[in-house]
Amino acid sequence: MLKWALIFFIISIVAGVFGFGGISAGAADIAKILFYIFVVIFVIFLILGVMAGKAVT
Repeated sequence: MLKWALIFFIISIVAGVFGFGGISAGAADIAKILFYIFVVIFVIFLILGVMAGKAVT
């Protein structure tokens, strides 16, 4: 998911350089949403991993 966020970020930058403001804003919004989803999933798995580690020991 982080890979897709980076791809949309690069698309946004390239579109902005070439003057496509609407496409650039849309790609930036998609990249932002994907990044936040990645962060939420990462935190959830981090908490689950810590809980599982404590359960084993």
